[in-house]
Amino acid sequence: MKKLLLLIAIISLSNINAQNFDAFKFYNKKSKEVSSKNLIKELADYDVVFIGEHHDNSINHWLEKRITEALFEKKNGQIILGAEMFERDNQQALNSYLAGKIDAENLKDSVRLWKNYETDYRPLVDFAKDKKLNFIATNVPRKYASQTSKNGINSLNELPEAEKKFIAKLPIEVTLETPGYKEMKSLMGDHVEEMKLMNFISAQAIKDATMAESIFQNLQSGKTFIHYNGDYHSKQYGGIYWYLKKKNPNLKIAVISVFESDKPDLSLPEKDFIPTEFNLVIPSDMTKTY
Repeated sequence: MKKLLLLIAIISLSNINAQNFDAFKFYNKKSKEVSSKNLIKELADYDVVFIGEHHDNSINHWLEKRITEALFEKKNGQIILGAEMFERDNQQALNSYLAGKIDAENLKDSVRLWKNYETDYRPLVDFAKDKKLNFIATNVPRKYASQTSKNGINSLNELPEAEKKFIAKLPIEVTLETPGYKEMKSLMGDHVEEMKLMNFISAQAIKDATMAESIFQNLQSGKTFIHYNGDYHSKQYGGIYWYLKKKNPNLKIAVISVFESDKPDLSLPEKDFIPTEFNLVIPSDMTKTY
């Protein structure tokens, strides 16, 4: 009996001290844990899926690829890909690469690639190339966002018509009622003058509005559009989500938000947590790609 009690005590102690090596957990809107299998099953029913990311987080990028591959299989190839990391005026070069007309080096010379492209985004682009999928460059060219930040959104009206096609149709509604923008204002503090503050928020808005328009223009019935973007662009149903819903309130859109946790059980945040359809929790000490 004593030996049995000792064995039970040892097993219990080892369980308490055991390390949890979970790399990620998904939760639904009701804060219930969701398996990867059920995640894919549910995502397949949506018109648009926003996969939020922390740009430098390796597990985030690995999951983007795995989710994309799984949805491709689940929907028999009926998916479209798109990303914040590619700008509208680079679409032609991106299409040439997808079609095999230019190689990876030519693409690098022709497109403004992010510094972590090779490790984090090329696998997605090459998947689209191999499977002959559309990959949409959704974002506004950064020079127009920079112009807006410096000179205001009305300065875009002076652009030639040939350049305006790379921006969401003007005028673009900018309001602090958009989730995230009010937070942006509070983070910048009261010391920033109102005009400069609204210019900065407007620069964010033209990115979100342009990405929403790009997605909307490339939707196809029966296909799921998977969009990769920084978490801030879709969390709390703001950003791109907000602008896309204004275009068509009936679209079925899923947002995957991402949170980092230093807790071994990868539990959801306890404060300031606004859940979306799916909520990804990853370890805060996960390897960063840059």
